[in-house]
Amino acid sequence: MPQITVDYSGVAAPAFDRAAFARALHSAVVEITAAKPEACKTQFRPGALTAFGHEDPANQDHAIVHVTIGLLAGRGEETKARLTEAVLDLLREHVRGDGFVLHASAEVRDLDASYRKFER
Repeated sequence: MPQITVDYSGVAAPAFDRAAFARALHSAVVEITAAKPEACKTQFRPGALTAFGHEDPANQDHAIVHVTIGLLAGRGEETKARLTEAVLDLLREHVRGDGFVLHASAEVRDLDASYRKFER
């Protein structure tokens, strides 16, 4: 915990400084939610094709970045909202708008009570 997943359009890859975003995001998560730094894990998943509305996906005029953060239950709605806004601010900083319209979103949710993990 926190479990962070970043889904993004492949067209955004050259404009998205993922390493810097992850470092800044982990700092924000620690500051806002009191998580431990070593608990922050982020998985980046590029999408091969982004379809937007009725436009031809081959044009690659739009890019989507969606960040999902799963936290252990117990954080209030205000904390989750602060973190979501911080994520959007970080995306503004770390994704350049080079040749596409960026559609950025974020969601903070509670992990299910069945959540378990292990390390080796």
